[in-house]
Amino acid sequence: MDGICGHSNSVYASCCVLIVFKKIENPASCEMLSVIRLLNAKNRTPAEIRRQLCDVYGEHAMSSSRVWRWVRLFNERRENVHDDPRSGRPSVVNEDLVRAVEERIKENRQFTITPFSLYFPQISWSLLHKIVSEVKEAVTTCFASQAASFHDEGTQKLVQR
Repeated sequence: MDGICGHSNSVYASCCVLIVFKKIENPASCEMLSVIRLLNAKNRTPAEIRRQLCDVYGEHAMSSSRVWRWVRLFNERRENVHDDPRSGRPSVVNEDLVRAVEERIKENRQFTITPFSLYFPQISWSLLHKIVSEVKEAVTTCFASQAASFHDEGTQKLVQR
C-alpha cells in the first residue's frame, strides 16, 4: 500500500504524488478540528493528520503537538470541536476609554501616537493606534456623509430657484 494516498496500485500512486492541493487561508479553528476528528475516526495517525492539514491549510496550520493533543482528546470521547472558553485578562477597551480618546483627539488634532500614549498608560501603543484609527475612520465616514447630504441639499436649493 502506498503511504502517500493509501492506494496499492503503483500507477495510481504515482499520479497521487503530482496532485497539488488548493490552499485554504484563514480557516476557522473548528474547521481544522473537524478534519482532525474525521481523520482520527478513520484511524489516521496524528502525523498523517498533520501532513494532510498542512497540505490543505498551509505549513503553519497547526503544530504537531496540538494535533496530538486533539487526537488524544477525541480518543477520550470528546465530541465538541470548539475550543473551551478560557479565562484571561479582560479587555481594557471600553466605551469610556474610547470616549476619552475621542476627547483627546478633539483637543489636539495634530497629535502623534507616542506623546498621545502618555495620556493612556494603561493600554499599549499598538492598541491605542488601533483605537485612534477606528475613531478617525468613523469621523471620516461621518464627515463624508454630512458633506454628501450638504451637497444634495445645496443642489436641491439651486435647482428650485
